[in-house]
Amino acid sequence: MPELPDLNPVIHGKLRLALLSLLAGVEEAEFTWLRAKTGSTDGNLGAQLLKLEEAGYVSVEKRFVQRKPQTLYRMTETGRTALTEYVQALKTLLGEAIQSA
Repeated sequence: MPELPDLNPVIHGKLRLALLSLLAGVEEAEFTWLRAKTGSTDGNLGAQLLKLEEAGYVSVEKRFVQRKPQTLYRMTETGRTALTEYVQALKTLLGEAIQSA
């Protein structure tokens, strides 16, 4: 049996994978939009985005718009590469599972 690929543990979390998938399709996204799309709580969303930021997968910009705070997130090139590698590893893993079934 061939060696199974490792799945990136930073991306493998359900919410972190959802966040990277959403950010892959847009130039930038507000915290509130990400919260609405994922149905996550502020605390959980903030914690997962921080993990992605610490890994270098997303960048964050905080600013004020009409005296209201706004937090914007963007996927970095490192994040795009990591997501692409994760998807490829998942395809490899699923391909092995289908072939052995």
